[in-house]
This record gives sequence, structure tokens and C-alpha cells, in this order.
Amino acid sequence: MKKTKRYNTKKRESSQKLKNTFLNIFYNVLIVVLSVLVVYMSYSIYLKLFGNTEELNTNIEQGVPSDIIQVEVLNGCGVNGVADTFTDYLRKNKFDVVNTDNYKSFNELNTMVIDRIGNMANAKKVAESLGVPEGSYFEQINNNYFVDVTVIIGKDYHKLKPIKKD
Repeated sequence: MKKTKRYNTKKRESSQKLKNTFLNIFYNVLIVVLSVLVVYMSYSIYLKLFGNTEELNTNIEQGVPSDIIQVEVLNGCGVNGVADTFTDYLRKNKFDVVNTDNYKSFNELNTMVIDRIGNMANAKKVAESLGVPEGSYFEQINNNYFVDVTVIIGKDYHKLKPIKKD
């Protein structure tokens, strides 16, 4: 009887050791996979933040609009739905609208296009697409904004291409 108990105990211990070994291998593999994922994501973030600066600076110096222009559309006239209409129009014209919101006031008479990164070619391209007259787009660089161009819709919105019926 004692031999059977000892045999069963050794068998259980052996089974437990095997189970722990497999569990340790699984955790080690999981740690390696997650470490590789963290390194890849860190590298991707680094490239996103610092990798394209040479191309961006070249475009700015040459006055060339970017391939992808990120736009913020703000309603400064107080008319419901006008910012959504402008957003839809810009997206149909291949602009990347990343934010649609209300401006701080609804008293803006004229629509403005503001360059946020120092590449006026982007602002000019957006302004021309909307039909905003020359002189209504200007530069106001702000590193806290993560957009290339801000559009503030004024009370003259009905004269612009998204609304105007030809």
C-alpha cells in the first residue's frame, strides 16, 4: 500500500512539474511577443512624430500643398448644420476633416481659412476648394493644434461652393 501511495505522489509531482514548465514557457513566449509589439509601436510613434519632418519642411519651403491636408471645421455663424455641410463637401474633395465643432462665437461675418503649420499652400488649396476669396486665409501657427488648416465658417457661408447652387 505504501508503494502505491508513493508512486501516486511522485506521479502527481511529476505531472505538476510538467504543468508548471508548460505554463512558464507560455508566459515567457507571451512576454517576448508583447515586448516585440511594444518596440514596434514605439518605433511607429517615433516615425509618426519625427520621421516626416524633412518632407514636410521641403513642402513648406517650396510652397507645395501636402498630399493629405488635415482640416478642422468650426461653425462661426451659428446656423445649424452648416459645419456638417462643409465637412461633407471637404471630404468629397479629398480633404481629411478631423474635427467639426462650434467656434467660440457665432458673430463671424466672413469665412476664414487659417494655416496652422506654416504651409500657406495648404490653406490656399482649402480656400480655393471652398470658394473663399483671397485675403480671407492667413497664417496662425499653433503647435498645440494637430491640424494643418482651420476653417471658421462666417455669415457669408451662402456665397461659398458647399452651399451655393450654380
